[in-house]
Amino acid sequence: MQIKQLPEDFKQALPVLEKIEQAGYEAYFVGGSVRDHILGLPIHDVDIATSAYPEEIKSIFKRTVDTGIQHGTVTVLLNDDSYEITTFRTESGYQDYRRPDKVTFVRSLSDDLKRRDFTINALAVDLNGNVIDKFDGLKDLDKKIIRAVGKAEERFHEDALRMMRAVRFQAQLNFKIEDKTAKAIADNAPLLSKIAIERIREEFVKLLLSRSWQTGFADFLNLHLSEFCPGFKDKRTELAELLESKDKVFLDEEEAWSAIGYVLNLNHPEFNHFLRNWKVSNKTREMSVNTLKMLHLFESQDFDVWNIYKLGLDNFKRVISLCQIFQIEFDYDKLRQKVNQISIKNSHDLAISGKDICQILEVKPGPIIGKSMSQIERAVVEGNVYNNFDELRHYLLSNQ
Repeated sequence: MQIKQLPEDFKQALPVLEKIEQAGYEAYFVGGSVRDHILGLPIHDVDIATSAYPEEIKSIFKRTVDTGIQHGTVTVLLNDDSYEITTFRTESGYQDYRRPDKVTFVRSLSDDLKRRDFTINALAVDLNGNVIDKFDGLKDLDKKIIRAVGKAEERFHEDALRMMRAVRFQAQLNFKIEDKTAKAIADNAPLLSKIAIERIREEFVKLLLSRSWQTGFADFLNLHLSEFCPGFKDKRTELAELLESKDKVFLDEEEAWSAIGYVLNLNHPEFNHFLRNWKVSNKTREMSVNTLKMLHLFESQDFDVWNIYKLGLDNFKRVISLCQIFQIEFDYDKLRQKVNQISIKNSHDLAISGKDICQILEVKPGPIIGKSMSQIERAVVEGNVYNNFDELRHYLLSNQ
C-alpha cells in the first residue's frame, strides 16, 4: 500500500527523514500516527524510527535533546518543531512485567516492529508514502481487529499494561479484540497487579472518555482485568450496570468516576478513599466526590439550591447527565431554571467584601465578618436579596 497524499503532520517532518536518509540510514514514520491516518483520524504525535544509533542522530542534527537516550530516543529540534527519533531496537528480560532489563540497538526495521504490541501499531511509512506491514496490520485495520504481534502471551509478559491498552484501543476505535489475544488477556490478567496504578489509571480514563467506551469496558470486565484494579474485585455485576446506558458518552473524567462510585454504592468517605487508591488528582477527586453527593441529593429528591450551590454549580451539568443515565426522575427543566437563577458562582462574586462590612458595621475584623458574609451569600443564592452593593448593605443592616 502507498499513501498517495501524506498528511500535513508527516509533510512537516519529511526534512527529518530526508536528512537521516541522506546520511546513509533508514527512517520511517511508525506506530499510532500511521494507524490513525489510515483510519482517517486526527494525528496526535508523529513518531519516527531509524536505523541510525543515538550518537549518529546527534551527529546529523545540530540541535538535539537526550530525551531517553538509554532506550534509543533523541529529540531533534528542527525549525520551530521537535521530533522524537528512536533507534530500531530489541528488548529482553522483563523482570517487572513493564520495562525491559536490556535494550539492544539494531539496524533492522523488522526486528523493531516485531517487539511492538499490536499489529495495527506495527506499521511504518517511508518518505515516499510506502506502508511497510510485516504482520498484516492493514488487514486487521480493515477487519477492525486488535491482535497482538506474534504470541500474545509473550507481549503481555513483556509489558502487562498492554492488556489495558488493548481494551483502551477497543474503546477508542470500536474494534474487536481477536480471540487468541483476548484469551491471553484473560489468562494473564493477574499480571496487571504488577503495574503502577498511575499507568493503569491513565489507560482506564482514556477508555472511559472514548466514544465507544462501553465496548472496551465490557471486555475490561469479561477478561477479568477489573479484578486487579483498586476497589473492583468481585464487583463485576455492579460495574456492568454502567453498560445499560448504551449510547452514553461521559462529559469528563469526574462524571465517569462519579458514575462508578454510584454503581458501587459507595458512601462519600468510601468514595473518597476509593479515588485515593486510584491516585486521582486532588482536584478531580474533590469534584467527583461533590458530584456524587449532589447525585445522592437528587436521588432523595432534595433540590435545595443552597445545597446544590455549596457542592459546586460546575457539577450540576454532570449530575443532570448522571440522573438521566440512572433514570432518576424529576422536573429537569424546572430545576435548571431554578439553578440558573443563582446569580453568583462563589463568594468572590458578591458585590460586597469583608472590608465593606467592617466599615458598614463599624467593627474590626473578626468572626462577625465571616458570619455576615455567609449570611449574605446564602441570601443571594436563595434569591432573597439582589447582588448589588446597596441592596446588600441594606440587607446587612436590617439583619443585625
